[in-house]
Amino acid sequence: MERVQVKVEFLFRSSKAIVYQFLTTPSCLVRWFCDKVDITGKTFIFSWEGSEEVAELVENVENERLRFKWEDADDEEEYLEFTMSKSPITGDTILVIVDYCDEDEAADTRQLWESQIATMQKEMGGG
Repeated sequence: MERVQVKVEFLFRSSKAIVYQFLTTPSCLVRWFCDKVDITGKTFIFSWEGSEEVAELVENVENERLRFKWEDADDEEEYLEFTMSKSPITGDTILVIVDYCDEDEAADTRQLWESQIATMQKEMGGG
């Protein structure tokens, strides 16, 4: 099965600093992304219902961009990236997520991110 890049974009009424905090702080990550996370240096161990995934933080520009490489990725070139920017018109924070999946899972992957980010926005107080 061919792997494809999935890119999704979300708007937040929160500052880039708050969005960044929700992407990097264990107490925030467990509110929307995973059941548990352990961070040691640049290694993040995410847990979901007893299953673990290990990712290395390979790029970290505070309040701008995070890029993770999954330890067991199917392809060395794949990554999970969060990029934050400010809308010049509204001042809202734009969060762009880049992820990878099998071609036949692209719609499900988009739907999963939409669900996860809706939870994140709710946890932030509405968005």
